[in-house]
Amino acid sequence: MFFWLLLILLVVFLFSRRGRWMGGGCCSTGGDLHGSRDALDIAKERYARGEISEEEFQKIKKGLG
Repeated sequence: MFFWLLLILLVVFLFSRRGRWMGGGCCSTGGDLHGSRDALDIAKERYARGEISEEEFQKIKKGLG
């Protein structure tokens, strides 16, 4: 019985850690392990990739500032 309990806890632990290693999970920040990126950094990246226009970027920047 102890063996099965230990095995289940190990599997749960490994799956919970997997989300952090892969950048997944509910609070994903694109792979950042500590969630240190802020909204402005994300907006800058999206603007640099062409996902948002300059006008949208300025609106986001103004809303955050």
